[in-house]
Amino acid sequence: MARLLQPAGLVYGALTARRMARPGVVTPVPVVCVGNLVAGGAGKTPTTLALAALLVAEGHRPAILSRGYGRRIARGTERHVLRVDAGRHEASEVGDEPLLLAAAAPTYVAADRRDAARQAVTEGATLLLLDDGLQNPTLHKTLTLAVVDGAAGVGNGLCVPAGPLRAPVKAQWPHVDALCIIGEGAPGAAVRAEAEARGLPVLGASLEPDATTVAQLRGQPLLGFAGIGRPEKFFATLQACNLDLRERRAFPDHHSFADNDRAALLRDADALGARLVTTAKDRMRLPPDFSATVLPVTLRFDDLAAVRRLLARLPPLPRR
Repeated sequence: MARLLQPAGLVYGALTARRMARPGVVTPVPVVCVGNLVAGGAGKTPTTLALAALLVAEGHRPAILSRGYGRRIARGTERHVLRVDAGRHEASEVGDEPLLLAAAAPTYVAADRRDAARQAVTEGATLLLLDDGLQNPTLHKTLTLAVVDGAAGVGNGLCVPAGPLRAPVKAQWPHVDALCIIGEGAPGAAVRAEAEARGLPVLGASLEPDATTVAQLRGQPLLGFAGIGRPEKFFATLQACNLDLRERRAFPDHHSFADNDRAALLRDADALGARLVTTAKDRMRLPPDFSATVLPVTLRFDDLAAVRRLLARLPPLPRR
């Protein structure tokens, strides 16, 4: 199937590479981009959350910019910018990832990132943190960090729809300033070697599940479900915690859980006598009264000093 789709992937990758080469608008404050070489599932959102926390600790006032994938955009409101309010907005309005990111820093969604950037700077941001955007040339990036899942790497090395890449890797490297590899695995090691051969800094990281939640789930039969880029990564996390995962349900990334989806999950869990468990991102797309336990994960950098050295490349903070 990949070979059959390869011609379409070549066209898609070439168009994306051409778009990436366009110059971006220079903003009054630095722009840090957290992106994927592939089309989702690498761990971009946890990385953005970790960087936002570190930047705040370093004295920056970051604002996170996102397109809000999966949200509904009413006709005539394409230029409208929304500052995400987790207490007021739903995933259908702003996207699931922005709801998570808003807990770390002011988060703005807009179809055009230039509009979001202008509003964020006007409201006091000293740095813009792009959630995704490696392949989007709208804004000039001061620093770009590409995130790679160590277990998946770049897959079969082909572009969408034949493989997971958004553009050929060789076309993406010139736009990357550093690489972050989450977890271990031969696929990630191969990407690391290529990045190091190009002289790029490589950061190691891991996703740590919340210990309190793991303790609460231990000894109970579980039905895990996830609609993320790589659902199998969530299931592997549950198993690595030595939890009793009886069944698993995988959905497409950003899946909108309809009434029949939720009813089926509840029915299957009841038949197994199991507890439903899902990801924080999936929780954003479920009604508040839907009974499912969230297993949060936090990204931990292996070498925090190396991350700080990377961020030291940014222009100094403006004097107050």
